[in-house]
Amino acid sequence: MDIAYWTVAGPLALFYLYAGTLKAIRSPEQLRPMMAWVDRIPVPALRALGTVEVLAAAGLVLPPLTGVAVPLAGAAAAGLVVLQAGAIAVHLTGGDRRIALNIGLVAAAAAAVRLAAGL
Repeated sequence: MDIAYWTVAGPLALFYLYAGTLKAIRSPEQLRPMMAWVDRIPVPALRALGTVEVLAAAGLVLPPLTGVAVPLAGAAAAGLVVLQAGAIAVHLTGGDRRIALNIGLVAAAAAAVRLAAGL
């Protein structure tokens, strides 16, 4: 079960660490080419979103690695499911129908929730 969890959670954590760091440190102008929706939310909300993503990435990795508060890994993955549900809504309300990545991230996070229960 551990191998399956790390196969899903490892890449998921890396993705959110990267994406969250970009949102936390780059300007909306720098993010616009890859994230067309950044102009529709305030910069403090963008920074908060990036911080949440980085913390979720840590939540996926640190509890199982340290053996401390292991159920938090499942909670972090569940939070990412909710985050991506919101992201899909933001995309669709803005007329952006490119949500394939978001659907894949929801599926991976949901799988991580399920696999974290077996840790």
